[in-house]
Amino acid sequence: MEQPYVGDVTDVPGIRVGHWTDATGRTGCTVVLLPDDGAVTSVDVRGAAPGTRETDLLDPANMIPAAHALVLSGGSAFGLAAADGVMRRLGERGIGLRAGPARVPIVPAAVLFDLGYGDPGAHPTADSGYAATVAAEEGEPCGTGPIGAGAGATVGKLFGDPTPTGIGTGSVRVPGGALVAAVVAVNAVGDVVDEDGSVLAGAGTVERLLREGMPEPPVGGTNTTIAVVATDAPLTKPQARRLAVVAHDALARSIRPVHTSYDGDTVFATSTGLHPGAPVDPLVLETAAVEVLAAAIRRTARRG
Repeated sequence: MEQPYVGDVTDVPGIRVGHWTDATGRTGCTVVLLPDDGAVTSVDVRGAAPGTRETDLLDPANMIPAAHALVLSGGSAFGLAAADGVMRRLGERGIGLRAGPARVPIVPAAVLFDLGYGDPGAHPTADSGYAATVAAEEGEPCGTGPIGAGAGATVGKLFGDPTPTGIGTGSVRVPGGALVAAVVAVNAVGDVVDEDGSVLAGAGTVERLLREGMPEPPVGGTNTTIAVVATDAPLTKPQARRLAVVAHDALARSIRPVHTSYDGDTVFATSTGLHPGAPVDPLVLETAAVEVLAAAIRRTARRG
């Protein structure tokens, strides 16, 4: 079957992506650089075991208007340190929210647990985040595979050996010319499934759970799918929040089971606002976000 939406999240004007990868330790981080002036951003955390940083300020009820970068990282809670390096690099460039005499970069982050797949002592650090930010500044495509935050990502862990996945990405142009795109690291307790429900990566987890019951329970927080949905269509902060909420439908379509007690599923939605055309109806953007994110998730299993 021809794979849809095989573009790249960097197709969206103003979006740049860089990775830091430890192939030996099987961990890494991915930095999504937003325009220097920031981008309207919100988030929806759906899994029950998340690891996040600065997500509260993305609530539409809170005052921070924009973010300057987003971090997806391996290393469990240790990986949140990668955001420090991103802030350091942005600070060197004078990028951030004006706060009196200083500029403070706004860098929300989400992490996944990969400590059980590679070296449990290996995890991204502030220097890793700094390096990924410098890589993002080069403007190369995001790419797919076991890179960045996806370097140690796996699925289908409950029954036997986990199946490696990685980073997936894709983009789609909607009527009127605006772009909607996604980047995702898939580290779910469940399996990646195709549109017909067939397993692309994993262990037939749903069927085995219902037939055999729960094996030895996993440690909470050892699984998570983390993603960024990006568009150049202008959005308000409440609209970005709604885009993140609806985008979780992509996880429900392409991962089974999902949003479990053992996952920390988190989706950011960000708008660079750089599309010069007429406003795009939210339903068009929401539909595109679900389709492109589901395709990006499946690309982590197909590796292409």
